Amino acid sequence: MIVLKNLTLRRGPKIVLQATSLTLNPGEKVGLVGRNGAGKSSLFALLTHRLQADAGDFSIPPRWRMAEVAQNMPETDQPATAFVLEGDTRLMEAQAALAAAEAADDGNAIGEAHGLLAEVGAFDASPRAQALMLGLGFKSAQLDAPVNSFSGGWRMRLQLARALMCPSDLLLLDEPTNHLDLDALVWLEAWLQRYEGTMLVISHDREFLDAITKVTVHLDEAQLMRYGGNYSAFEMMRAERMSQQQAAFGRQQDKVAQLQRFIDRFKAKASKAKQAQSRVKALERMEKIAPVLTSADFSFEFREPENLPNPMLAMRDMECGYMAPPVAEVGDAPPAGGGSGLGRPGAGAAEAGGRPIVIVRDINRSVMPGQRIGILGANGQGKSTLVKTLARALPALGGSVTEGKGLAIGYFAQQEMDVLTPDSGPMEHMIRLAKQVSPGAREQELRNFLGQFRFTGDMVHQPVGSLSGGEKARLVLAMIVWQRPNLLLLDEPTNHLDLTTREALSMALNEFEGTVMLVSHDRALLREVCDEFWLVTAGGVREFDGDLDDYQRWLLEQSREQARAYAQAARGAVAAPALVEAPAKPSKADEPVDRREDRKAQAQARQRAAEQARPLKAEFGKLEARLATAVPERDTLAASLADPSLSAAERAERGKRLKLLSEQIETFETRWLELGEAIEALSATA
Repeated sequence: MIVLKNLTLRRGPKIVLQATSLTLNPGEKVGLVGRNGAGKSSLFALLTHRLQADAGDFSIPPRWRMAEVAQNMPETDQPATAFVLEGDTRLMEAQAALAAAEAADDGNAIGEAHGLLAEVGAFDASPRAQALMLGLGFKSAQLDAPVNSFSGGWRMRLQLARALMCPSDLLLLDEPTNHLDLDALVWLEAWLQRYEGTMLVISHDREFLDAITKVTVHLDEAQLMRYGGNYSAFEMMRAERMSQQQAAFGRQQDKVAQLQRFIDRFKAKASKAKQAQSRVKALERMEKIAPVLTSADFSFEFREPENLPNPMLAMRDMECGYMAPPVAEVGDAPPAGGGSGLGRPGAGAAEAGGRPIVIVRDINRSVMPGQRIGILGANGQGKSTLVKTLARALPALGGSVTEGKGLAIGYFAQQEMDVLTPDSGPMEHMIRLAKQVSPGAREQELRNFLGQFRFTGDMVHQPVGSLSGGEKARLVLAMIVWQRPNLLLLDEPTNHLDLTTREALSMALNEFEGTVMLVSHDRALLREVCDEFWLVTAGGVREFDGDLDDYQRWLLEQSREQARAYAQAARGAVAAPALVEAPAKPSKADEPVDRREDRKAQAQARQRAAEQARPLKAEFGKLEARLATAVPERDTLAASLADPSLSAAERAERGKRLKLLSEQIETFETRWLELGEAIEALSATA
């Protein structure tokens, strides 16, 4: 288990943890919550020994294998699958042992190393790594692309896949959903629910925490408080605890006031001096209850729009996409374009030069006043491209978009720096904006306005490039509010917002009188704000007839179909060489020579098939052995649950073990069937 006892941790002059204690048990899935800047990431640095405690004790089992998502951006031309594979530290150690044994020409060590490779699953390591990548949104064609060819967000997904690849006892995840679309988030959620080790997650996604955690640790005022339950349970328990603490504080203050009145009244009287002195001592001995001190709530509201055009937008045969750059990078977001191209057929395609890449086409839809539209779609289908086109950040490549008279767009870009200048401070941004939309605004008015978004003092002149992700997001929101829009186009606005700011955004959007179009992987925000959904899929846009739960089920089914198709393609590729090399039917004149060539080609094909089948058969045998052990244990456990002498704790423990065994057997059997089919296919070609 992980134990912190009276631990104090400093970061420079700031005290992050002060004489606090915490115990986490093996196998617990823990959500670590707290306001931005409270020190959650510093606690992770302590657990990974990048920071040392200033006082107190800290222990973690020395044999635990730890995995976390590296925050540095990888710079390598290594193939993506190979990069993810390196996350499997046991596999890397086994391969290193084999290399050392072969270099030393040590037969015993070579045999042991091969046994270790089989034990750590070396034969199916690449398929496991690629399954992780496919689940996180990568396409089959990207699996072996160089890491350097991916954009920043996609490299962070590779780092996440690399962490999941590690056979860890402790998994640390710091905002793992920030770079994920909803489809990848749903897949990750299902994967983490099956994870068997101890897990500690920092996240500001309420539904994500509710789905994967059973314990919540709240970091506040340099103290760690443990709550048994997910985030929603934590909120209720904390509210109740705060209410009780405030009531107890009030009662104690009444008692203190009563004692103080007696002391003040009778301390000068000789006849009452003894009683007064005893009350002074009672007041000194009293353990003071602290008042409930919470961080100031953050709230804001969008200004009432000056008008509401009807319709806001009318799209006719519109095509969205981008102009292909000279060298396209795998996974890169389309580059932001220049002018709007709105209302002009085929705008931008001829002007920008190059080859137009159309992602979404034949869009015939209208946006009306007051609509609350959630834009859904699997990764890479074109959600952000659609929003960028409507926001005039990209030109339309075909068709037309007609804007209603007086349309005022407020655009929140997924990458905040698309609309911010790194060297300018918040005040400079507001001054530039005010010159465009409200020339009469005074600097003090702008300063007061920024204060509403927690930009105070010298912070208004701090370069945006040095601000945190949450601070940049608040600045973009402030700029949108100042523009007084009637149409909000929001692309992943919650990526860097803490839970308090997310709730403030949700309330502001619900009170907004204009129209909202929202792309987000935050399901709580989508549920609270949107009352209809558009689905971007198969190169088009259509209404999605259902709610978010229906969409989540649809995504999981799509993911299963993709996995099945990939497995079938992989099995087909194994048999392909023999099929391709089947010799042509010989003519009678050349029959003797062709027969020899035919036999040679067939022998080579059989040899290749046998080599390819060898590791599959080894894994097949290993799975059979596991099933031979696991199935009887499962049956015995199931029968033992009927024993009336079992205690509640024993029954619960056996029930957990039975559930785990059943899930493992299901996984083993699925893989056993796949291997059997692949071996049969190879045998048929031999």
